[in-house]
Amino acid sequence: MFHFGNIRKYDVSGMTLDDLQTRILYRDALMLVLDKPAGIAVHRGPKGGVSLEAGFPALRFGLPRDPALAHRLDRDTAGCLVLGRHHKALEKLGLLFKQGKIGKTYWAVVEGAPPEDEGLIDLPLGRLDATRGWWMKVDPQGQPAQTRWKILARDERQSLLALTPLTGRTHQLRVHCAASGFPILGDPVYGTGDREARLHLLARAIEIPIYKNKDPVRVEAPVAPHMLAEVSALLGAASG
Repeated sequence: MFHFGNIRKYDVSGMTLDDLQTRILYRDALMLVLDKPAGIAVHRGPKGGVSLEAGFPALRFGLPRDPALAHRLDRDTAGCLVLGRHHKALEKLGLLFKQGKIGKTYWAVVEGAPPEDEGLIDLPLGRLDATRGWWMKVDPQGQPAQTRWKILARDERQSLLALTPLTGRTHQLRVHCAASGFPILGDPVYGTGDREARLHLLARAIEIPIYKNKDPVRVEAPVAPHMLAEVSALLGAASG
């Protein structure tokens, strides 16, 4: 058990930093993959507060240094988060992410539904304005951004999509879905959710080709608790 002063809770479900080891989905000599809960930042921000990094000392498993983030997930996104266990591993993972060789699949519950069963969103993204931090917008002068999507299930109100980002822009999936007419459920920035809503976006699976002459390491995260009702209803209706 490990503690961080008087601040221990970081998820509305009541989970604490003491439970971080139970979130490990995969572990080997080079990396860890965690099931990140929604509602916590992966690293400490300029205003402070609890972050996932605060628990990394408990994830050394005999190594002299803490693991470190190989990439980022938004505070409100749940699911697969990759950590490198040492410097050489981080360099290797960083290069794979930069080269776009790591496969990422997200699940999102969205409002409404696209007219087709699958497609590609190709909309460049740029900063909304200097006062909005990391908020983004569709911007013809912005950076190229592409997202493949596929409908997994739908009903008359909402849909479950599998999203594959081909680029890695900030808030890419959230902006792309909203701009395409099917905002992610619970999104208070780009959708219709309020500040108390929970973003229904899950980093569902990741494929990491880190070992030569071996199949990529594939890791899958369970559906986040706050998404379970909607996902189960949609998949149940589709199978019925």
